[in-house]
Amino acid sequence: MRSLDVAALALNAALYVVFGYLFYYILPITAPVVGLVRFWPQVIIPAVFAVIFGPWVGGFGAAIGIFVNDMLIHGNPVLSLMAGVTSNFVMFALIGYFAKKNIDWKFPLLGFGVINALLVWIAYAFLASDTASWFSGIILCSYVALLVVIVITPKWRSFEGGSMIGLLAGSAIIATMVPVFSQFFIMPGNTALTPLTVAGGLMYLVWTFSTEIPFLIIFGPPILEACYRAFPAFKNDKKGATSANNH
Repeated sequence: MRSLDVAALALNAALYVVFGYLFYYILPITAPVVGLVRFWPQVIIPAVFAVIFGPWVGGFGAAIGIFVNDMLIHGNPVLSLMAGVTSNFVMFALIGYFAKKNIDWKFPLLGFGVINALLVWIAYAFLASDTASWFSGIILCSYVALLVVIVITPKWRSFEGGSMIGLLAGSAIIATMVPVFSQFFIMPGNTALTPLTVAGGLMYLVWTFSTEIPFLIIFGPPILEACYRAFPAFKNDKKGATSANNH
């Protein structure tokens, strides 16, 4: 790893900590009913670093950043290592990896369509109707946004596909690990052991994916474009190349 990558990793983690901590205390929104998992628009920060500097910078920077955030907010290192650190590392490493691949436009289009349908079904099958409708609306609007991005800016198709894959993997880890943790440990904010059911895990899956995907697919391309215009060397760097260089 180059010295530039080390510096980028540290900056990635630092920005993730600062914006994560500040945003939570300004707007402390968590998943309905089950709580804990936070509303997290700053997901875009390590995604940008993952695309420009590669999977390791994005993944490790996010893992370090979320661990520090968790210690500041709920203070449980076991839960953070099981769910937060693993999900963030996998998610942003995958985004950085797939962003440099030349993905056929049909993949993000069809893949996200299938995922949308599955998540909407999960929402209506396991959640209250009003909550399910809210999540489904966000998911479907995100799909429309994806269609627009694919049509208008085809050079970002690989980033969009990578975001879909990475976020789905990260959301699935959270949806699995938090309920597993709850079977053996007291959840932050509780005073007794309160094991989560499968429905609780599915709530986390739908919540995490539906509340974070809009920030990735809508704000990712313009932020990356601005970064490449400000620092052209990053675009020509082999490690920071995106699918834009394949078109």
